[in-house]
Amino acid sequence: MDYSHSHCNHPKRLSVFASPGRYVQGAGATEDLGNQLNHVGIQGRLLLIAGGTALRELATIWRRVLPPQGIDPIIEKFNGECCQEEIDRLKDLVDLSQGFSAVMGAGGGKTIDTARAVADDLGLPVVITPTIASTDAPCSALSVIYTSDGSFHSYRFYGRHPLLVLVDTTVIARSPKRQLASGIGDALATWFEARTVREACSPNQIGGWPTTTGTALAKLCCEVLLEDAPAALSAVDVGVVTPALERLIEANTLLSGLGFESGGLAVAHAVHNGFTELSSTHKYLHGEKVAMGLLTQLILEGRPKGELIEILDFQKAIGLPTTLAEVGVDFENEDDINRVAIRSVAPGETSHHEPFEVSAEAVADALRAADSMGRQH
Repeated sequence: MDYSHSHCNHPKRLSVFASPGRYVQGAGATEDLGNQLNHVGIQGRLLLIAGGTALRELATIWRRVLPPQGIDPIIEKFNGECCQEEIDRLKDLVDLSQGFSAVMGAGGGKTIDTARAVADDLGLPVVITPTIASTDAPCSALSVIYTSDGSFHSYRFYGRHPLLVLVDTTVIARSPKRQLASGIGDALATWFEARTVREACSPNQIGGWPTTTGTALAKLCCEVLLEDAPAALSAVDVGVVTPALERLIEANTLLSGLGFESGGLAVAHAVHNGFTELSSTHKYLHGEKVAMGLLTQLILEGRPKGELIEILDFQKAIGLPTTLAEVGVDFENEDDINRVAIRSVAPGETSHHEPFEVSAEAVADALRAADSMGRQH
């Protein structure tokens, strides 16, 4: 890997790398949750924000293993959207005088992001237990905030990372295969965006220059995905944990989380945010839209044909989108494509981390070219 861009000249910006305080992964890890919480100093009342899968599969375990460790779980169901209304609702449930020591989010990306926001508003540490490996959200210090109707609203950044991330791979092995594939789509973009950010001497997602470590982890993430994805998806077909699945979950969760945050984001995620402008895309998963954004980015950057074909083949093989229709966009509808493109270059968007000026017209052309390539392939 080329590290020649590892020291960009800027008088006021330092290289920054950040990570969660403790990462724990393995089959049946929930059984050790109380011990792990004690390890990072958490006791007393715990507001536990849980998605549907977490309530069904983990709540009984929480009630059994946490009280003996001095932890009182106050379990509240997540309502489904990471929006300001839901953050405020959950925040109002906590009376800090009652000795709450932390907030825990258990579920998918939106549950996790909501728990992070609630914890930040309350000045409490956050603990994350993902039930799917569909995004790289668990390890980060940011939330993607949506409007109540599901459109992208903003990124919200925090001063501290999760105190603990605990990943029970037994639960994830039983999750829908599409969710894991979506996580691969999100994670696959990590290296290609981090490479771009390094080449452009652009800032990463935590406001510094990318470290060599952050970029190297992004590259490792890509290597694991390309090697282990088919075998890992086969394991999920039958709901079992295998070494390939363990490696892939770590790539989707830890490597991608560290890589995107400390490595940086570019056009792929900006195009995802553009897609959310269209209600027709809301039923598609985050990583599915990022995967289409990645193909768009590679074309926009003029990357070699061999690299494009490799990624196109890989995405097709594991069921990720390679055409606009597969994320709910009509390629003949110029108004919709232009809406996506205009949103993807909004001020502050990560599309501006590219080493050249990115216009809405260029993104629209790249979207059409990516779709055409996907349909012909």
